[in-house]
Amino acid sequence: MEFAALRTYLAQKKGSTEEMPFGPDALVFKVMGKMYALVAFQATPLRITLKCEPEHALFLRDQYPAVQPGYYMNKQHWNTITLDGSIPPAEILSMIDASYTLVVKGLKKAERQQLEAMEG
Repeated sequence: MEFAALRTYLAQKKGSTEEMPFGPDALVFKVMGKMYALVAFQATPLRITLKCEPEHALFLRDQYPAVQPGYYMNKQHWNTITLDGSIPPAEILSMIDASYTLVVKGLKKAERQQLEAMEG
């Protein structure tokens, strides 16, 4: 997956913002101030770190060698995925969707209502 397509997909999520709080090598995508994706866009191949249900995180790590415990993150809840072409693009998009959904689910009720009221 190319960086431009990945960035576009992440940015189109409702309420998504893009920041670089960890320096020039990591692009962070947040919803309502909560991180749902971290992209090591300077890495070759690209790497993305996504939130995941703990059981599903283990399943993905068993299924794909390119999926590893979250780099510098809570390894129970985050996976780092190396985008080396070994994982179908549809599966990567599904992982992004799941990460976004998990983060939204964890928002306070008022934040979820504010997000729902946004256009897009």
